Amino acid sequence: MQRIFLIFSLIALLTASLHAQGQQPLTRYTYFNYDYDSDHTDTAKTIVEQAATQIFVHGEAPAEGDLIPGYAEELTYADYQNDSIFFLYRYTADSSLYCVGSTMNRSDIQWDTQQVDSKTIRYVTSINSNRIELLFSAKEKANVNPLPYYGKFQGVLTQMVRNGMVLLELAKTEKTKKKVNELIPSYKGIRKTSREMSNLRRDKMIITTHVFENEQICWGKEKPTITDIPFDTTLHYAGGTLILKRIKLPKLPSHYQTFVELRQRSNGDAYDRTGSLFIIPGAQNPIDKALHASFMDALVGHPDSLPTLVGKDGSRYQGIVPGISPMQQHHLSSAFYQPPVELMRFFTPFGVGKFNDRVHIDGLEWEDETFYKQEVTDLKTLLEGEVWIGCFIGNYDGGGHTVSVDIKSYPNDYRWHYENSGSRITPLFNTCNVLEMAGQNYGRIFGTDSITVAFNVAEDDTTLTLRYISTGHGGWGGGDEFNPKENAIFIDGEKRFSHTPWRCDCARYREWNPVSGNFWNGISSSDLSRSGWCPGTATQPVYFDLSDLKPGLHTITIAIPQGKPMEGGFSHWNISGCLIHN
Repeated sequence: MQRIFLIFSLIALLTASLHAQGQQPLTRYTYFNYDYDSDHTDTAKTIVEQAATQIFVHGEAPAEGDLIPGYAEELTYADYQNDSIFFLYRYTADSSLYCVGSTMNRSDIQWDTQQVDSKTIRYVTSINSNRIELLFSAKEKANVNPLPYYGKFQGVLTQMVRNGMVLLELAKTEKTKKKVNELIPSYKGIRKTSREMSNLRRDKMIITTHVFENEQICWGKEKPTITDIPFDTTLHYAGGTLILKRIKLPKLPSHYQTFVELRQRSNGDAYDRTGSLFIIPGAQNPIDKALHASFMDALVGHPDSLPTLVGKDGSRYQGIVPGISPMQQHHLSSAFYQPPVELMRFFTPFGVGKFNDRVHIDGLEWEDETFYKQEVTDLKTLLEGEVWIGCFIGNYDGGGHTVSVDIKSYPNDYRWHYENSGSRITPLFNTCNVLEMAGQNYGRIFGTDSITVAFNVAEDDTTLTLRYISTGHGGWGGGDEFNPKENAIFIDGEKRFSHTPWRCDCARYREWNPVSGNFWNGISSSDLSRSGWCPGTATQPVYFDLSDLKPGLHTITIAIPQGKPMEGGFSHWNISGCLIHN
C-alpha cells in the first residue's frame, strides 16, 4: 500500500510540474476607441489579454442596468501559432453561445509596408475606399492585435488610423501576476458561418412586429359590421380596399430608430394606384376613444358620419380636417375627430408580380415585388401601446394587390434605459381618401378653396415641426399629375413656405412596371415625371420648422393652384400633415 501511495504521489507531482510548465504569464493591453461622431472623447475601451501565442479581445462590460433584447457579449480569440480566429457571441438572455471561426491570414487584403524606425512598421491599405493605417511595434516580444480580422502581423498594434483620423490607440500595457495554460476555451458554442451569424444577430437585435402578412387588398371583400375590433385580426373595409388591424406595440427607449417595411405585388390589378399606410389617432389614450370611434363609424357606415367641409361649389369633403362629427355633436364632452396620420404614402407600379409574363423587353428583367422602407422614428409616440393601423390601395379589381407590412426598431445603445421622448403629434389634415370606395370624396377641394386648420402651441414646446406629404393627380397631359404645382403654406395668414412636389427619376423604376404603356418614341408611361411620386415608389415627407411660433392658437392654410377638370377627368391633391411637438 505504501508503495502504491508513493507511485500516485510521484504521478501527482509530475502532473503538477508539467501543468506549471504549460502556464504562461498574462499581459493586458488597454486601447482607447475614439468616436468622431460625438465630441472626440474616449467613448469605449478595448482590452487585449495575451499569453504566449494567444490573445483574447473583449470590450468593457455595459453599465449596470437592463440590457436591450438581443444583446450579446462579443469575445474574440486568436492563435498566432495555429493561424486561427474565433468570434464568440454569448447571449445574456438565454446564455446561448455561438462561434464563427476563420484564419488570421488574409490573402484578399494587400498591405504596403513602411519602415518608420528600427522597431516600428506602418501597414497601409484601402478597404472599401477607406485608407487604413496600422502601426506595429516590435519593442515587446509579443504579437498583439485587437483587430485580428485585418490579418496576421508581427508585433504589437499601437495605433489604427482610418482616413487620417485616429480611431484606436494603445493606452496602457500591464504585466500581470496571473498565469494561464490556455486563453482559448475548449467549448466555443454552436458553430455558424459568418453569414449565418450576421443574420442571427440581426434577428435577435431588431424588434420586429409583423402587422400584415400577404393580405389581399381588392374590391369585393365583405365589409364587417363590428366596431370593436379584436386584437391581431385583419378586417377589410371600403369594399375590401382598406385593411385594418388593432395591435399592441412595445414602448421602446428613445435611442431606437423605427422603420416601416411594406411589400406589394399585383394580384390582378394592372394599374398604378395610390396606397397609404396610416394610423388612426386616439387609440393610445382610453380618454380619446371617440377619435377613432368616429373613423370606425365611417368604416361601418358611411364617410358622411365624419366632420365634413363643404366647398364653394357645394362639394362635400368628409374627414379631411379635425372637428366634431355629426354623430358626436350632441355630446358636449366629445373629443375632436382627428384625421388619420400617414406613416407612408406609396404607389403601386403597373402590374408587378401578376403580369410579369405578359410583356418581354430585351435587357429588362421584371422585379417580383415592390419593397418600400421608410423611417418613422419621428412618429414613434403613435407607435406605442394599443395602435390601429390601416393600409389602403385604391382599386376596383377582384384580385387587387397583396401586401405585407412590418414595423422594425433598431437600437443605438446596448442599454435599455427607457425614457419618454416627450414628443407629441397633432394631426392637421389628410385629403388622401382612404375611404374612396366607401364614398369619400377625392381631394378636389383646392380647385375652389384652400384648407385652414387651427392648432395650439404649448408653453413647453421647444421645437415644432410640420411633417408634410403631397402628391398631385390627374392622369392626362394637362392634369396635375404631370404638371408641377406650388403648394403654398400660410401660417396665421402669412405665406411662410413654398413646396413644389416633383419626381424626375421615375424612369429608374422601369423594372417594376411590366405592363406600363410604351409610347412610339421609346418612353414608357411609368418613365414620366410626376407631382411628387413615381409608380413603384414611396413619397418622402418634407419638414418645415415652426419653432419660432409663440405659445397659443395659430392657423395653417394650404393653397394649391389645382387644374380645371376636363371631360372625363379631374385633378386632385392628396396631402397630409401633422405637427411634431418636442
